[in-house]
Amino acid sequence: MKRVVVVTDSNAALPERLVQELDIRVVPVLLHLDGHSFRDGVDLAPGEFYRLLRSGRHVPRTSAPSVGDFLRVFASAAGEAQGIVAIHLPPQLSAVYNTALLASQLVDDLPIRVVSSQTAAMAQGFVVLEAARAAAAGAGLDAVTARAEEMSKRVRLLAALETLEYLHRGGRIGGAAALVGSALRIMPILHLVNGRAEPLTIARTRKKAVNCMLREMGKHAGDQPVHVAVCHGDAAEEAEALRQQVAERFDCVELYVTEFTPVMGAHAGPGLLGLAFYTD
Repeated sequence: MKRVVVVTDSNAALPERLVQELDIRVVPVLLHLDGHSFRDGVDLAPGEFYRLLRSGRHVPRTSAPSVGDFLRVFASAAGEAQGIVAIHLPPQLSAVYNTALLASQLVDDLPIRVVSSQTAAMAQGFVVLEAARAAAAGAGLDAVTARAEEMSKRVRLLAALETLEYLHRGGRIGGAAALVGSALRIMPILHLVNGRAEPLTIARTRKKAVNCMLREMGKHAGDQPVHVAVCHGDAAEEAEALRQQVAERFDCVELYVTEFTPVMGAHAGPGLLGLAFYTD
């Protein structure tokens, strides 16, 4: 029996176990470094990438997958799919969405819906997971699309950055641009609003930044069951400590630790800590 197949891009930073369990198709975004191109999540390990980034001698660039990349993934699913729901970064952040949309318009024999996640990282991952779970339960194309669109309005992403330099360099900074160039030693906490990075608050230390994010999550989650992912960019020990705090303070339905892929790290920089979450 044919089913709906869910496609996303590597920015979703999904745990590989869930990708395999739900048969999610992931299109790698491209990273360009020192004259070489790498497929995100395939060709370059995050640890090696962050080591190069911290050295300060390497300036990475990123680009969307090609139309051909999307067409190949769509074609690979055609034999088993009644339709495809492709969930991608919002067009305000990346060309991925528009490229996927263009590719979908070149496919005549399979209905393809392209949905903006309105977010990034594992917040996008949660949109993808819920769509894929609906598809696995037998939902049709319209229902899976509606689930993805509903989830894109519910998920939240908070991120505490060591620096805004990388977002500024890549043009993804949105309203947080007001903080660039500040002489103060601050750790900005950003969230995504209509697909753009906006400042939520600032903290003087990493500990205070973590506490700010936990308080903000508490405002939204309260005592409700919550789905959570701790996100990090080359900060595994701190991410694990944050995971433990989340587990102790909240009623977690599911709780993951995910690392920003090299492409996400190219824009957010090393040292990031974040929380992606939504309530039932």
